[in-house]
Amino acid sequence: MTVQAKRTLQVEKLARIYDDEIAPCWGTRFSKLLLRNLVVPERGQVLDVSCGTGAPTIEILRRMSEGSRLIAIDESSAMLDVVRRKVAELGPLGKKGVFFRTESAVPKLSFADDVYDLVVCNLGLGDMPSIEVALRDFARVAKPGGEVRCTLPLAGTFEEFHDLYREVLVKHDKHEALERLENHIARYPTFERIERCLAAANLTGSIEVEEFSLLFRSSREFFFAPVIEYGPLAAWKAIAGSGQDMQDMFWYIKEAIDAYFGDRPFHVTVKASCVIGKKPDRETLDRLAAERSAAQAAAAESLITTPIQRTPAFDTQDDSQFDDIETGLPWPPQSIARGSVRVDDAEQRDDGVPELSSGDYALDEDSVAEQALDAFIEGKKRPHHLTD
Repeated sequence: MTVQAKRTLQVEKLARIYDDEIAPCWGTRFSKLLLRNLVVPERGQVLDVSCGTGAPTIEILRRMSEGSRLIAIDESSAMLDVVRRKVAELGPLGKKGVFFRTESAVPKLSFADDVYDLVVCNLGLGDMPSIEVALRDFARVAKPGGEVRCTLPLAGTFEEFHDLYREVLVKHDKHEALERLENHIARYPTFERIERCLAAANLTGSIEVEEFSLLFRSSREFFFAPVIEYGPLAAWKAIAGSGQDMQDMFWYIKEAIDAYFGDRPFHVTVKASCVIGKKPDRETLDRLAAERSAAQAAAAESLITTPIQRTPAFDTQDDSQFDDIETGLPWPPQSIARGSVRVDDAEQRDDGVPELSSGDYALDEDSVAEQALDAFIEGKKRPHHLTD
């Protein structure tokens, strides 16, 4: 089998994992937030960016009227194959005006300005190099008076694990790893940062936030649940380092989780958000453009008479700077890229929170970031060189 054929099979497998495992407890949770009170305009033009395997594409299609059109794009053709099959299974409903295109939204959308009545993006915005730039581009292709809706996790997502990871690194004087962890965490945007991005895109609206928890029976289940194994785990390993350093840190992390939670389930919080913005009408857009031009002219004139003042290169009070942080680490799982945990209806807890069991998916052992964790190899004993 050629390398390309092997890669194709892997991508198709990951698309199946994504669809089978992510829908119950991750993608659908965000999708419901995006779809809440959503009305598709009559004969509306809809763009679904980074549509994945069809959440919320299918539900939007159900809400469309005759004469409407939906364009769904994703950079993964394997993901699009899954949603195409779902649309085909809808029968006559699937014959509405829906079109698919293998395309990335980065560096910008290929569509013309002022085309779509509605632009949606479920869990794709946070994957893009700059949230502000992406929102501006989404607003660009929306019609005046059109709506932009995007979901993404906010700062505080996986907070319980991040706090525990930080504690382990501090205890063992892993200062460089600690800095990498803080940079990784900073990539999850705050509510205030999203507000600034919304305003910078000239969109008026709101940000809805909803919290939910992912629940795991043990540290082993946590790390081998597909939502973690195919999502943030590679980044968490890279933060710890490589080789034995990485293995040692995960021994400590495993033992910390087990010590803190014992027989109780380990849970992590997810702070889901939906950004809802409306593009101003044409008259308002013209006025804003005129104001912007006047402000730029005034600024240019002031440069002639005002000495240049240098500002600190790193302002710790402004988290918008983290759009451009480059640490060499993978980005956090803003779309929980490659899978999720399985939800079994028979395993509902009394408090209504579903317990989550791990899937049977193996990582690519050729990847250094995805090498097996010694702490979870059956029969593997704690290395003698580790001390409390």
